[in-house]
Amino acid sequence: MNLHEYQAKELFAAYNIPTPKGKMINGLSQLNSALEEVGGDKWVVKAQIHAGARGKAGGVKLVTNKDEAHKISQQLLGSSLATLQTAGKELPIHSLLIEETLNIQAELYLSLVVDRVSKTHTFVLSSSGGMDIEEVAAQSPEKIFSVHIDGSVGLMPYQSREVAFALGLKNTAFKQLMLVMNGLYKLALDKDISLLEINPLIITDENNLVALDAKINIDFNALYRQAELVKMRDASQEDEREAKAADNQLNYIALDGNIGCMVNGAGLAMATMDLIKLNGGEPANFLDVGGGATPERVAEAFKLILSSTTIKSILVNIFGGIVRCDLIAEGIIKAVKEVGLTIPVVVRLEGTNVELGREILANSALDIISANGLADAAKKVVEMSK
Repeated sequence: MNLHEYQAKELFAAYNIPTPKGKMINGLSQLNSALEEVGGDKWVVKAQIHAGARGKAGGVKLVTNKDEAHKISQQLLGSSLATLQTAGKELPIHSLLIEETLNIQAELYLSLVVDRVSKTHTFVLSSSGGMDIEEVAAQSPEKIFSVHIDGSVGLMPYQSREVAFALGLKNTAFKQLMLVMNGLYKLALDKDISLLEINPLIITDENNLVALDAKINIDFNALYRQAELVKMRDASQEDEREAKAADNQLNYIALDGNIGCMVNGAGLAMATMDLIKLNGGEPANFLDVGGGATPERVAEAFKLILSSTTIKSILVNIFGGIVRCDLIAEGIIKAVKEVGLTIPVVVRLEGTNVELGREILANSALDIISANGLADAAKKVVEMSK
């Protein structure tokens, strides 16, 4: 689950990570009071969407007077924004962050991620922060530093010092980096955060470190113990189908193809999509109904697939271990009747109660095509899609 920049900075403040003075607004009527509260005679107006690279896309503007602030805020609020990180999709702008301006001496990059290769929390840093950090990583990887944190002892002071030396920090900024890194590490552990990113982490003319931007991604599987963070969720920034899937405890990712897939198990779902591709088809989604699927959840999954206007055929591939095939069959029939099926459905069932499941489907009087094995199912569903 992603957070907006202003939400991330609220968490930063709770962990003593310095940020610019700012105020969030979600309406023009709040702008004047926000400008007064932030103070100064110049401000930065930042569109709040769940994506980076907003500056390059026109979502971050420097304004030098109140009239300009009103003009830019009016243009942004209620509009939408696509950046390099949204894959062409425009996200709605419902709120803005009004911030003070700061004199910048240098821009750094700092992030904390869960590294699944080393199985550690890992800090990633660079002295070349800012909007072009992706180009730095691609063209000058020697400018990127990483520090792996041993979970049994946590972040050690010497690690922060090594990073500060590598970044060329001195005096106040040198000392502050240790506090920033400690704060980020504690925040990540306390709130089950899988990604923390500050780009840029600036050094001001006064040699202070300030998190000019903030990005947070929370481990979705840990949300059950992060009730306060769940309240920060902005479903308008998510794919509507993916948000609905999450509400029904389904793992769903929308793709660009025209063959709908419903599978139990992530590995089997990947294999199913591979075979569809191998036979010349294009999957329209990744959908894992999970090991504890009920007929109701299967019905919701089916309706989710059919909500796409590009679907030409559907492949249901279930290996019944924990999930009984007869329950899957009941869910398929329920969904087909509720939605009103007009496209071909190929079903491959194997496992617990498979004969009963096949019998239920055969006696349903619905136009459902049975397959003998996954290879046969993939071949048939691709043929049906054409």
